[in-house]
Amino acid sequence: MLKSPAMKSNLTSASLLVATAVLAACFLPSIEAKSEDLENKKETSSAESLSRLHLSQKEAAEIGNRVWRNECGGRIDGLTSWNIGEDFPSLGIGHFIWYPQNAHDKFEESFPAMLSFLQENGVQLPTWLKVDMRCPWNSRAEFLRDFRGNELTEVRTMLVSTVPLQTKFIVHRLECALPKILNSIQPENRDRIKARFYKVLASGSAGTFALIDYVNFKGEGVNEGERYKSQGWGLLQVLEGMSEKGDPVQAFSTSAADVLVRRVQNSPPERHEERWLPGWKKRVFNYTVKLAPEGTATTGAFQAKASRAGANSR
Repeated sequence: MLKSPAMKSNLTSASLLVATAVLAACFLPSIEAKSEDLENKKETSSAESLSRLHLSQKEAAEIGNRVWRNECGGRIDGLTSWNIGEDFPSLGIGHFIWYPQNAHDKFEESFPAMLSFLQENGVQLPTWLKVDMRCPWNSRAEFLRDFRGNELTEVRTMLVSTVPLQTKFIVHRLECALPKILNSIQPENRDRIKARFYKVLASGSAGTFALIDYVNFKGEGVNEGERYKSQGWGLLQVLEGMSEKGDPVQAFSTSAADVLVRRVQNSPPERHEERWLPGWKKRVFNYTVKLAPEGTATTGAFQAKASRAGANSR
């Protein structure tokens, strides 16, 4: 989380309610249907995607706002962040990574793909911002110095006006995640991982959000570059570690926390990843909290708890 005094203007509860209403009103119609046919998708082969996740407008709106709160406390300033100890900024509600020219690109870069997605859906980018360009700020100090400059102000304006599309981009990543995961593992393990995936997905809004948020948070777990001591920390590793007993979302949440603890234990000491672990664990333990029922909004105690769970570092 960025710490400078220039970055402390938070959205009010009223602003979050307005944002929820806007998302619900304008989220793309392709995800309006309810999820009656989740079970029918269990026969999806490893070469196929989930097709479409079936979410209501209210569910989609709450997912977008909840991801935003998880990553940067629902703050507009948080849409353009550069965390202490990292070589790159994180932008948008999903804190999509954007690498400068000289950055060490261990983690999967996602901001250019998100920009391309916005363009494909009719969004006009700022004239200086190109899909294939590297991040023009080469250090956190440069980034913070220009935080109130024209370029970053234009980026925040674009990002706050495209929250529904950013949510759709995040949802689409989960839609594509299962075939990537299944194709990366041995055939004899595919049925077990697929069954656990659909068990969480079929568990209602909490399960759907857990999968969407975690794959955006820590990836699919198939990138060999995202390993410490040959062990990953993505969705695949969480599904592998899940217990078969009890509530699937609780099992997913517990496994996610275990995977993140292992990542920190395996991480290079100079990264000091232990500073992020409390927030990461709060984030995944909150997966057992269901999305707000239609016609309501998550404010008050839960909103404050979710905001504190920030957990926005990769």
